[in-house]
Amino acid sequence: MKRWVKWVIAALVIAALAVGAIQIVAQRKAQQAAAAAQSTQRAEAPVELVATDLIQVKSRMLSQGLAISGALKAANSAVIKAKVAGELQGLNLREGDPVKAGQIIARIDATDAQARVRQAQQQAESAKAQVDMAKRTFDNNSSLVEQGFISKSSLDTSVSSLAAAEANYRASQAGSDMATKALEDTVLRSPITGLVSQRLAQNGERMALDGRVVEIVDLGRLELEANLSAADSLQVQLGQTAQLQIEGASAPVNAKVVRINPSVVAGSRAVLAYLALDPVPGLRQGLFAQGVLRTGAADALSVPLSAVRTDKPLPYVQMVIADKVVNQPVELGARGEADGQVMVSVKGVPDRANLINGTVGALREGTAVKFTAAK
Repeated sequence: MKRWVKWVIAALVIAALAVGAIQIVAQRKAQQAAAAAQSTQRAEAPVELVATDLIQVKSRMLSQGLAISGALKAANSAVIKAKVAGELQGLNLREGDPVKAGQIIARIDATDAQARVRQAQQQAESAKAQVDMAKRTFDNNSSLVEQGFISKSSLDTSVSSLAAAEANYRASQAGSDMATKALEDTVLRSPITGLVSQRLAQNGERMALDGRVVEIVDLGRLELEANLSAADSLQVQLGQTAQLQIEGASAPVNAKVVRINPSVVAGSRAVLAYLALDPVPGLRQGLFAQGVLRTGAADALSVPLSAVRTDKPLPYVQMVIADKVVNQPVELGARGEADGQVMVSVKGVPDRANLINGTVGALREGTAVKFTAAK
């Protein structure tokens, strides 16, 4: 093959490749132009909203409060302890069993206590006999002194002996009373009416003095112990109310502040406030509760907190003006509750202005909107 033929073939191949590349580039430009046109068309298409997508700025009475939480505690509870050492007997109660005030819970083996009572009683009887003997001696010596048979000093000795015998008798009586009290303490009784929450010992155990036997709680009065900061505690007063959501409970429970601790907790510097709960069947000690304590009310221009957007350096709301979205910076104030929602007072927007609800999501400023009937 001649050389010039090779050059012609190479030129034709290069030309074909160039034509193909030009066609590919043109096709891509056409696709990009079509995509841009579609994007512009979509951008120009107004966003459809329904009436519920708008909220109105207006003056509302905000119920202000503090967030509180904690575990429920029984206002009345008692841990029954052994008042004397000895073997535990007769404990038949288990967790959840009801008890009444004064009911016998268990006993401590009373053998030693009974022996001490008998010993103390016998010592008291012996001391009483000594008193009787000293009294007779005093009476005899008194007669002899009057008759002049003995000296006055002998009578003084009789007086001292009688006084010592009487003092010893009174001490013996006190010892007998103590032994009797120790015998009574072998019987363990419940000081309150309630339910057994813990059984801490078993029959046959050797109980030490103040050994824990059972714990009893009265679920008739449950309280929430709320930790408040020093600043928040200044807003809390007796009688203020709260609604608490308790784990496992389907409906909120009302509570009221009944006590405020006059001292702060060492270390945390928290102030404890105690809220009494309304009686509700099924509540238990230890359940976690949280809610809002109402501390006051304020009338202010407000919007739902969900309508305030914070994806920019300054908080803002999205208003609808002339069927277009406008971003309006706002200054936030006090928070509170109204109409079942968390509200926040705002400055920078006019009264009765229409805002886009936070559930709609952020829209680009300048986006056209139109309203349609709810389906």
